[in-house]
Amino acid sequence: MTLEDIKLLFLDLCARLPYGVIIEHPELFRSTLKVKEKLEGIDKGHINDCGISVEYVKPYLRSMEDMTEEEYEEFSNMEIVGYSNYDWLNAHHFDYRGLIERGLAIKVTEENNPYKS
Repeated sequence: MTLEDIKLLFLDLCARLPYGVIIEHPELFRSTLKVKEKLEGIDKGHINDCGISVEYVKPYLRSMEDMTEEEYEEFSNMEIVGYSNYDWLNAHHFDYRGLIERGLAIKVTEENNPYKS
């Protein structure tokens, strides 16, 4: 992972903190095990007080192409009601920075959707 990737991921995760983004990362003492949890905080480059560096974290995000017609209409009207487009995209877990294509995020699919439960 390049420094540019780490900075992009850090920026994205910070913007998503208030919106309950689900992340996956290796378990601290057994890196072969994966932990899936809500992102609750970032401090000095580490997440959720567990000692895992941001560079090992992957958020679960929705592809922009997966936006439904209803969501697109709602998104298009956001500025009219005084809600920032980026806030709406973060709240609905859309990947508008291209993290999925860069391998920095996990794509939410029908079969792999941690936000359903």
